[in-house]
Amino acid sequence: MLRELDEAALVLATPDVVLFDWHATLVDTLDAMYHAVDEALLQLPQLGLIDALVSHAQCKTPEDARLVDYVRERLQLHPKIKAERRISRTDIFEVLFGRNEDAKHVAHEAFNDAYRNHYGEVHPFEGGELELLIEMHDLDIKLGILTNRDREFFEHEFAVVDDGAWLGLFDTTVCGCDTGRRKPNPDPILQALTNLGEEPGPHCWYIGDSTTDVIAAKRAKITSVFFNGTGWEHEWINKIFPGTPAHPHQPDAIVDSFAEFKWLVEECLSIKHDPNSDFCR
Repeated sequence: MLRELDEAALVLATPDVVLFDWHATLVDTLDAMYHAVDEALLQLPQLGLIDALVSHAQCKTPEDARLVDYVRERLQLHPKIKAERRISRTDIFEVLFGRNEDAKHVAHEAFNDAYRNHYGEVHPFEGGELELLIEMHDLDIKLGILTNRDREFFEHEFAVVDDGAWLGLFDTTVCGCDTGRRKPNPDPILQALTNLGEEPGPHCWYIGDSTTDVIAAKRAKITSVFFNGTGWEHEWINKIFPGTPAHPHQPDAIVDSFAEFKWLVEECLSIKHDPNSDFCR
């Protein structure tokens, strides 16, 4: 069972490091992303990726199987997915190609080529992120950003969001092109911690909106906070994080807004659990 927020606050280690996902966590770039995904999906036959699409037996949920079938038949996302604006490019490719790292690499490169035609506009996801980031920075919590977005796009988006007010608040940024493997592999998280001079552990938190983010955090052996900013029902969240042998990774906490995340951080700072204690593991 996934923890309720108040229960999570009683057991989580005090954060010394907080790493943030970029797209659909800190910022909204959904329109450009979906345009680029559809353009990349149209190229699946030319890229030799049709046969790399997973079988039904490899899908986590019936909904995932329907997504694979729709893409195989139409070479595009179902309009409902784009209307709901809830699933990221990385999670889409995880659903479509599973553990096939070579196929996902080709798909991400095709996405990058398409994204150059659409990126540029970026807004804070909720609107109160700047105040939260300033507060956390003032508390001497080390802050970082992890994104599967390539640096050529991220650097522009980072510089223009809130008219550049976020520049200087983060101690490290790691992009999809900075490590050999993208999330859900732990490499970007481990690289960020190396940049910060930190060892992985419960005192390092990673907050992101996707199953990919949760898996990466758990593989890196740090605290995972799932950001449910798009409003999934908690019944669905339990479904996508079943805690089974095939899909064991679950978030340590779930927040539905940055107000809840702010409360969770402040509550854990007030309790000050020892990250090395068995209580926090």
